[in-house]
Amino acid sequence: MGKVTGAGENWLSDGLDVAGADSGLWVPGVDYVAGWCVAREAADRLNRAFLGAGFELSEVRAVASTAEDGRGVVRVAGWPDAAARLAGLLEAVASGEGGAS
Repeated sequence: MGKVTGAGENWLSDGLDVAGADSGLWVPGVDYVAGWCVAREAADRLNRAFLGAGFELSEVRAVASTAEDGRGVVRVAGWPDAAARLAGLLEAVASGEGGAS
């Protein structure tokens, strides 16, 4: 499957703050691109799962980032009601009530 880019051109600026507090820190000599690429693949897969579960990327989404040491990081940002729905879905799966484990 291709990259998940959201419902429209402005999906990254629709009100969800997805930048972490450390988003501006860069250490010389650290390969952030490799870590970010791995995180991007994982975030895209998670975003496809969110869409498949009925979520809109304007309410909850995974975003690729990197840690200070260059490791990939996937952050999930969402509105509280979407986070509560996601928690309910995960709780149902964990308890064996939600289908695939």
